[in-house]
Amino acid sequence: MASSSLSDEELTLTVRWSGKEYTARVCGDDSVGELKRRICELTKVLPKRQKLLYPKVGPKLADDSVLLSELPLKSSVKMTMVGTVEDEIFVDQVDAPEIIDDFELGQEEVVDIKDNEVNKQKLRRRISQYKIELLNPCRKDKKLLVLDIDYTLFDHRSTAENPLELMRPYLHEFLSAVYAEYDIIIWSATSMKWVELKMGQLGVLNNPNYKITALLDHMAMITVKSDSHGVFDCKPLGLIWAQFPEFYNSKNTIMFDDLRRNFVMNPQNGLTIRPFRKAHSNRDSDQELVKLTQYLLAIAELSDLSILDHRNWESYTESTKRRRHS
Repeated sequence: MASSSLSDEELTLTVRWSGKEYTARVCGDDSVGELKRRICELTKVLPKRQKLLYPKVGPKLADDSVLLSELPLKSSVKMTMVGTVEDEIFVDQVDAPEIIDDFELGQEEVVDIKDNEVNKQKLRRRISQYKIELLNPCRKDKKLLVLDIDYTLFDHRSTAENPLELMRPYLHEFLSAVYAEYDIIIWSATSMKWVELKMGQLGVLNNPNYKITALLDHMAMITVKSDSHGVFDCKPLGLIWAQFPEFYNSKNTIMFDDLRRNFVMNPQNGLTIRPFRKAHSNRDSDQELVKLTQYLLAIAELSDLSILDHRNWESYTESTKRRRHS
């Protein structure tokens, strides 16, 4: 096993693929999954399509959660990658990995992860590596709403001839209403091709009643490690705040995701939305976006959203209703 001092060391690894060599720069505290993300940036082969081969490591390169500091790696190592670019057709959504084993970390563990200097370093590296491309300008004095896609806006596991059949009910009404008070960023744990494809199919990118500020994909995420659940990916809002500090910060940002683990670097800004599954059965009864519209508009007047406990958003909505009708 490699020395623990490797965790702070930057590694320059050479990856052979399709007759060419690519240089990936990572750190020992990165995971195998993080290395695959770097390779994806270079080759466009999605992490789930990559198989890394290096005789001295063996099967451990197949485990995305393993930290590179735990492997016998050093700079100048050359490994082989086997994988295929998905150029023309995006593999159907039912081929995407299913993540249903969400978990809730204890408060102390969340604080430890959020304040961990290694994770802060990862965030700083991601800020320097991942540049957000604006689709539309940030608007002054607007709050920020960050939205997941799969199971939040779209049932990505069911099948349908028309993707609109899998869209969460009231999506366009929701986005149109909250756009009055919030800039909107879509952040998915999938590739940018998937994000653009799905948002285009659902008519989100060209709707006349609202504009999407930016799209983020899995390359913007970082890996963190918890004592109770090992290594996992999350979505650090600090990436957005650092690139647009004059517009967005911890006080004016809220994020919806069906996986609470994605909030671990910014727990005070996350709202765990009920997942939208089995679209054909639930399409007529799902009211989540209607209720969340009321919540977002009710809290838009507040100067600091981070002081709210978003786990109790429904009771806040009901109490606001009662005050307005009393």
